[in-house]
Amino acid sequence: MGFVKTAEEIEKIEAALVEPRFGGGQMLAVDFLSDPDFIAAVLPPPLEPLNEPRMRAMVGRWESNCCGDFAGGTVYIMVRYDGVEGDYNLAQFMDRDAPTIYGRDLFGEPKKVGRAELLRRGDHFRGSIERGGIRLVELEGEMKTDLGPFQEAGYNFNFKARPAASGKGLEEDAILTRARFEITARTSLEGDGKMILRGGVHDPLDQIPVTKITRATYLECDMVASCQPVGTSPAAVHAPYHHGHQDDWSQLDTESGNVAP
Repeated sequence: MGFVKTAEEIEKIEAALVEPRFGGGQMLAVDFLSDPDFIAAVLPPPLEPLNEPRMRAMVGRWESNCCGDFAGGTVYIMVRYDGVEGDYNLAQFMDRDAPTIYGRDLFGEPKKVGRAELLRRGDHFRGSIERGGIRLVELEGEMKTDLGPFQEAGYNFNFKARPAASGKGLEEDAILTRARFEITARTSLEGDGKMILRGGVHDPLDQIPVTKITRATYLECDMVASCQPVGTSPAAVHAPYHHGHQDDWSQLDTESGNVAP
């Protein structure tokens, strides 16, 4: 294995890119309703909001055939595109560089490196995401109902985009991707949830309005993923959303001391 891969090595690498598997998944999620105006403001076209402003915060851990064992979490908005409903990844955090790079490069997921934790005591679950000294997400679930095993498919929407080499605008139009996840769940629990969202300059999760928490869920499952491009967004249109998924580089100016907490 060197800096230039052989045909045989590329074949193995691409097998892990074509059919990534995430096994032994343990995921705690809290579903909630938000403000339709907020969702309209942060949702990049051509994605469309649902009639009900539904969102979800999730923390989990997995093993994989492509990026090792990892933990992380995501804040989703439920959306629709071309007649297909799915989740748009508004903010996403992973505890290692391999799953972060993998998801960003392949799916266009807006991943950043952070620390995630998931704990269980009987029917009570707690999860959290921390980055830059801020506990951005705290989830709790008291599970009362066992929904049993199931199999289903779900979809995630993301945008693959990159800044122009000059630093002005994007290099090309953003590519809208749709990832399909085939889920085989061994355990599925449902109950009451609690949630706290915090934020800072780089991760403004505290700006997300939470109007009503609807439920908490816990899954133990295996997932097989596949992804394809399904649309584009003009570079000039998508640039504000792209920069919103990145850290604010102007607030990391150690040369002049302009560093945001």
